[in-house]
Amino acid sequence: MMEELHDIQLTEIKPLLTGQNRTNLQDLDCQEHDVETAHGVLHVTMRGVAKGNRPTILTYHDIGLNHKSCFNSLFNYEDMQEVTQHFSVLHVDAPGQQENAPVFPTGYQYPSMDELAEMLPSVMTQLQVKSVIGIGVGAGAYILSKLALNEPSLVEGLVLINVDPCAKGWMDWAASKLSIWTSTLVDTIMGHHFSTDELTENKEIIQAYRLHISQEIPQDNLAMFYHSYDSRTELQMERPIPGLNENTVTTLRCPALLVVGDMSPAVDAVVECNSRLNPTKTTLLKMADCGGLPQVVQPGKLAEAFKYFVQGMGYMPTAGMTRLVRSRTHSASSAGSTDGVRSRSTTGTLPEGSPYAIQMTA
Repeated sequence: MMEELHDIQLTEIKPLLTGQNRTNLQDLDCQEHDVETAHGVLHVTMRGVAKGNRPTILTYHDIGLNHKSCFNSLFNYEDMQEVTQHFSVLHVDAPGQQENAPVFPTGYQYPSMDELAEMLPSVMTQLQVKSVIGIGVGAGAYILSKLALNEPSLVEGLVLINVDPCAKGWMDWAASKLSIWTSTLVDTIMGHHFSTDELTENKEIIQAYRLHISQEIPQDNLAMFYHSYDSRTELQMERPIPGLNENTVTTLRCPALLVVGDMSPAVDAVVECNSRLNPTKTTLLKMADCGGLPQVVQPGKLAEAFKYFVQGMGYMPTAGMTRLVRSRTHSASSAGSTDGVRSRSTTGTLPEGSPYAIQMTA
């Protein structure tokens, strides 16, 4: 009989803005495209080619970031390389947020969040991508959720980090306006990404991202993307009632993994989103000792969780375990079950002992 596993502390490599002092693996085997859509041009980066009938991994970043500053830490992590051997990857940059983006001309009308989601099917068609597994953070998670609600046949699965399904209420709107008047746009976006404790304690990562947000993205472009996200509407989703309205209620139809750090300012929003989704297809992963950017500060754990997620969808059945030793986890899950493991009637069963529990310790 196996001895009981004890909680241990693991120190992970924590790359910040990758590309600094190290080889950026995401620049290898990549093709950049400027794709015309009905709502303007999208800059995208395709890594690899579509592999058979497998979906492409499509990423969408948060406000104040681009695909490199948001996702390079995750995709450069060695344990993620096994995943990208099996899938092509399509990184999407929101209009005007990519590296060396030109400043928009006077009078430019930035797309709404709905329109940003409506741009993606055109991109997929032009790049011959039939379906995707989406990985979105913050604003990007909202946009990919919209895509899945509008075009469910295009989205096989979603990993939603720091997703907020709610529109801003009147009080939130007033507080946001007051914040803009009394602080800079950069400060406002930093508060979106990081908790108060992180802003005061995690000096290295805070300094790196403050410099990135303030100096590497045109500030007028950034303000437009921020205001588009700030003006978002409610995601119209409702948790289905078994035996009553599973086939008629509006909600995500695909498997979803919701991810949030336990110190993130997005915890309440992610829990609210979880309450609106089908519990038989949804898992909430709350990462311990982690703040607002789990894909940056805990790339190993997220890579492992993603590997289990795609295995649960029927892909990569022989993928190896990561180097990380999993400690005991709390066993609560999206539906309050006690095993912390989801069975998906359409995608198979997740491996026993997977990190699909409400809490993942460091």
